[in-house]
Amino acid sequence: MEVVPVKPLARYASLANYVELARSLGLDPIGMLRSAGLDPGGIRLQDRWIPAEAVVSLLEETAARSGRDDIGLRLAELRRLSHLGPLSLVLREESSMRNALAQLIRHERMYNEALHTSLQVADGVATVRIEIDLGVAAPDRQAVDLGVGVLHSLMRELAPPTWRPLSVSFSHAPHVDATLSGRMFGGLVRYDRDFDGVTFAETDLDTPLSAGDPQMLAYTQRMLADAAGNEASVARRTRQLVEMLLPTGRCSVDQVARSLGVDRRTVHRRLEAEGTTFTRVVDDTRAGLARHLVAGRRYSMTEIAVILGFSSPSNFSRWFRGRFDCTPREWRSAGR
Repeated sequence: MEVVPVKPLARYASLANYVELARSLGLDPIGMLRSAGLDPGGIRLQDRWIPAEAVVSLLEETAARSGRDDIGLRLAELRRLSHLGPLSLVLREESSMRNALAQLIRHERMYNEALHTSLQVADGVATVRIEIDLGVAAPDRQAVDLGVGVLHSLMRELAPPTWRPLSVSFSHAPHVDATLSGRMFGGLVRYDRDFDGVTFAETDLDTPLSAGDPQMLAYTQRMLADAAGNEASVARRTRQLVEMLLPTGRCSVDQVARSLGVDRRTVHRRLEAEGTTFTRVVDDTRAGLARHLVAGRRYSMTEIAVILGFSSPSNFSRWFRGRFDCTPREWRSAGR
């Protein structure tokens, strides 16, 4: 039987600020979303999965209709670390850029399956490269610009105020109007290179990360206010944090409580009030992710075991059988 490749998915979070940007350019974002086969109402559901190809196509069409070839950079300029939601809290706890990048790379598939980020170090120089893999040939210049721009912005937020990369590289030709790229990257941007990404000194990898910034503080305060003022939000926030923490090996009620700004007893009490427990939230979150990842065929069982926080593929397989009454491979073979 022929195996049909499963196309990568992305979350609506990858289009954060798109509606505002499109309107500022005189475009109809609702019509643009519909033309790309996306549900305009769903853009408010940041965790909803959509075809990554549709996101890339939307960005290219926006560039064509607006007559601007820097749509990806414009979106990236609007992004902040806090847009990563619970993952932003995880990154803030890392002691160095090396560890933060490792977490960012490990979690990328939880936001965009078409995005592939890698860290390479050689001769005292570190390079973080971005690649877009849709499984089919398609223009992706704007998606690449968005990926590189967001990466650069996040590194700037995490690093000390004096940090500067050695260069920011793009494999495509220069932007027609270099005003935005100049504002974002200064004189460090390089075009027509053989990769897309950010290059910096290897020693920067182990430089301690900077203290929290006002925007991150504001995000955390909103998160805590929501948790304090709405009992139902605790389970939702807990699920978000569990999803982000599973691959780190630090998914515990203590870690979740610390991220929420409460003690573990408060987490247990509020979850109990909603008729659930921390263990059940973890198990249900794993189950939802497992169904998506196993059916998707893009990741090996070993990779999925790591994503879901299992110590070994065999432990993952035993858990999966207990939850779904079949092995992961049987589930995948059945095309569920």
